[in-house]
Amino acid sequence: MLKKIINEKWLTARAVIGLYPANSVEDDIEIYTDETRSNVFMTTHHLRQQLERIGNNNFCLSDFVAPKESGVSDYMGGFAVTAGIGIDEHLERFEADQEDYSSIMLKSLADRLAEAFAEHMHERVRKEFWGYAKDEQLDNDALIKEKYKGIRPAPGYPACPDHTEKALLWDLLQPDKEIGLNITESFAMFPTAAVSGWYFANPESRYFGVSDIKRDQVDDYAKRKGMSISETERWLSPILGYDPE
Repeated sequence: MLKKIINEKWLTARAVIGLYPANSVEDDIEIYTDETRSNVFMTTHHLRQQLERIGNNNFCLSDFVAPKESGVSDYMGGFAVTAGIGIDEHLERFEADQEDYSSIMLKSLADRLAEAFAEHMHERVRKEFWGYAKDEQLDNDALIKEKYKGIRPAPGYPACPDHTEKALLWDLLQPDKEIGLNITESFAMFPTAAVSGWYFANPESRYFGVSDIKRDQVDDYAKRKGMSISETERWLSPILGYDPE
């Protein structure tokens, strides 16, 4: 069994989250079927910064999960939330009546509610479901400045810029079946008022950006994912530090 899955539904806002036994293996993270950690359910793949830094402190999301060789039983999580359930009929009505402003405002409101719901669920993960920060007491300013422990990076964003990893997140959580949140062949979410990503609890975890990656890492990443170099370069084109052949 996987460690925990929570399906939360609030009117038009819905969320599904999961917390799983996991350990890192270099720049990958293995997610296990149960606490014995003898069977790998799936492996997520991550990219490392290749910038010249003092101390060569280049981050990868796998750094925030205990290495398999350490013998430490660690975990990671996944989440998908949407606040767009049921708005399509209203958008269609607005567009039919040429009420562009109302359509834009409804889409904007749904987007903000989705982000707010993602923040709310992350707080519950920290204090309740995962419970690694049960005594967290932060005011609104501290929350805005992300003073809490842990991060929730999303596939396609700077710390994990590869959108194809979203397919693994959908295999893990099955948001399409659980909350009616789907992805297209290009990994766009619909309803579009949605947020999805990974949970990391490590107190040293932080947001960062991966950019200007070199061909050596692309070769290694393609091998780990079982993809061709050309396909990998296509998906990673915005962050390549070289011109593909």
